[in-house]
Amino acid sequence: MSRTALRICPLCEATCGLTLTIEGTRVTHARGDRDDVFSKGFICPKGASFGAVDADPDRLRAPLVRRDGELREATWEEAFDAVAAGIRPVVERYGPNSVGVVLGNPNVHTMAGALYPAVLLAGLGTRSVFTASTVDQMPKHVSSGLLFGDANAIPVPDLDHTDHLLLIGANPLESNGSLCTAPDFPGKLKALKARGGTLVVIDPRRTRTAKLADRHIAVRPGTDALLLAAMAQVLFDEGLTEPTPHVQGVEEVADALREFTPEAVAAACDVEADVIRALARELAAAPTAAVYGRIGSCTVPHGTLASWLVDVLNILTGNLDRPGGALFPQAATDKTPRPAGPGRGFALGRWHSRVSRHPEAKGELPLSALAEEIDTATEEGEPVRALLAVAANPVLSAPDGDRLDKALESLDFMVSVDPYLNETARHADVVLPPPPPSQSPHHDFAFNTLAVRNQVRYTRPAIPLEPGRMAETEILARLILAVTGMHGADPAAVDQMVIDQTLGKAVEEPHSPVHGRDPRELATQLTGDTGPERRLDMMLRLGPYGDGFGVRPDGLTLEQLLAHPHGIDLGPLRPRLPQPLKTRSGKVELLPQPIADDLPRLRRALEERPDGLVLVGRRHLRSNNSWMHNVPALTGGSNRCTLHIHPEDAERLGVRDGAPVRIKGAGGEVTAPAEVTDEVRRGVVSLPHGWGHSRPGTRLSHAATDPGVNVNQLLDGRLLDPLSGNAVLNGVPVEVAPETASGCASVTEKLTALT
Repeated sequence: MSRTALRICPLCEATCGLTLTIEGTRVTHARGDRDDVFSKGFICPKGASFGAVDADPDRLRAPLVRRDGELREATWEEAFDAVAAGIRPVVERYGPNSVGVVLGNPNVHTMAGALYPAVLLAGLGTRSVFTASTVDQMPKHVSSGLLFGDANAIPVPDLDHTDHLLLIGANPLESNGSLCTAPDFPGKLKALKARGGTLVVIDPRRTRTAKLADRHIAVRPGTDALLLAAMAQVLFDEGLTEPTPHVQGVEEVADALREFTPEAVAAACDVEADVIRALARELAAAPTAAVYGRIGSCTVPHGTLASWLVDVLNILTGNLDRPGGALFPQAATDKTPRPAGPGRGFALGRWHSRVSRHPEAKGELPLSALAEEIDTATEEGEPVRALLAVAANPVLSAPDGDRLDKALESLDFMVSVDPYLNETARHADVVLPPPPPSQSPHHDFAFNTLAVRNQVRYTRPAIPLEPGRMAETEILARLILAVTGMHGADPAAVDQMVIDQTLGKAVEEPHSPVHGRDPRELATQLTGDTGPERRLDMMLRLGPYGDGFGVRPDGLTLEQLLAHPHGIDLGPLRPRLPQPLKTRSGKVELLPQPIADDLPRLRRALEERPDGLVLVGRRHLRSNNSWMHNVPALTGGSNRCTLHIHPEDAERLGVRDGAPVRIKGAGGEVTAPAEVTDEVRRGVVSLPHGWGHSRPGTRLSHAATDPGVNVNQLLDGRLLDPLSGNAVLNGVPVEVAPETASGCASVTEKLTALT
């Protein structure tokens, strides 16, 4: 007999509500939950394939421990014994920084990934921290930190109410949105146009989103910051500014951007000066407007400057923190709002990487530097000798995976928390597999801080934990104990420690609703069947909508949330300034010194012109990085690893549609089928990311049948945005040639090598 259960989809940032059909212990169907307060029944192909993702036969069902050089199934006790025996001696002999931690993108899609990594890092005390953020979004965190004093204070476009939306480097019809949590992003864009609004897309590719736009600007890759700077210059020059309140530094920005005129940037951007002026004037003239930039504007040489300029344009037009513009969401699990006023601010470079001296950003080092931190000896400190990879596959996601692949082989010890034996996990000494998503609870801690409407939802596991499985929350709690010298302690102690510390701090905060109360008495009021649920209840009660442990009787609690299985709507985004600001001045600091110091580098870019082809990435609707290529329902069709190349470039190079071409970059070369299309502009080629499932020793049977190639192997990891440490993945020079021509050209070299 079948039954239904609700589940929030964890497969992308849209966080849509699902209704699952379950027979026995198997999900047989997934459809959109029409009563979900946020997604209202929307579903994409990934959500519709939830059952296939959940039941993938290649998912590991038990821990793996390396014995006699081979990974073999083991008990959970044996696995954690091995972790403690492998990690603790490294820490004790070489210090905490000799243990690296890599956190992958899937962490933000699970409750465990939200609740435990911070505790793990604090317990280890390591500064060797690397995450997916530095191949994706770190420029936005850094620019937000510098502007607003808080790296997580990221304003999002008010999609439901704006009159004018300008997207740069974003393709939400494929990605479903990123750093902007919005179920049915396509529907919201169509609704914008239906109410008479304007959609502008700036992208070197004519994406599905660009095809929907009223105006598409095919900018030269990597020149996003120049184009945005010229738009800001026009606003100043033509007296079109109406800055948001609580801002300082407007005149200084006007002076700093004075020479970035449309005429000065036009050749570098390959966008006519009149078009740039029109973009600025239309933005200023709109009743409400929002500028939104994403990965295409982050993964470029001036990613932090581009991210900063996105908010500069919103601020100069008065659209920051007003309905229809870009506003700061307020999640139910945010900390208790503090009174507006000066804060501690945001600092960069508090420490540096050991080899290349990259400055930290937001407590992280560039993922591009992981290989050299392992394989390069220096006089300063120990190399990374042990690694904890939590939901991470950096062999595919970081530049120069071949070098990292070899570096991982040299580690003293490695632990991977991953449901698959993938290209990175195959190097581990211990693999700890979490259960499938149907057997896990779900609440979106991170994505609700980026949601286009304030709401709160929670779903318990749709299916009971299968015998022999261990909840991901318990896996990470036990991992914390094993690597911090407390192996064998009750994993519930980790949650209790966090609760005690959080409540202990809350009662000391004058603005807290529990100020002056007994933290032990407060802890007795928490409800929930598990430690993670009790922590969620605590965060809800202390949060901006919470009951304050009885202070506001109608406020949020876990019990109230459980009584509303389709979620609770908390209303549209509302103006919040100056409360979110944590700068030392208590204002939006429009020209922070690190930004001012980086502008001369942008001025030099005015004279740069690529001689040959440059590479950009792309994302498919039916995938999320390297996660889902092992699911047959999400591969094939348009979801293919091909090189997009413009017809004129193809003809010039002798490239035929469907024929193999060799692509060469600073980090190596790969071969992929050509797809000749005018959806990419002249001078630009595009490969999707997340592919390259051809390495031995993995257990990804379906992905191996069509492995594709790893686009990041074309990069050597040396190109970084200096402020954020983010890898430069777009606008990098490459050489392209037909595979046959490349082979013929190398015959002489081969004969020379033989003799």
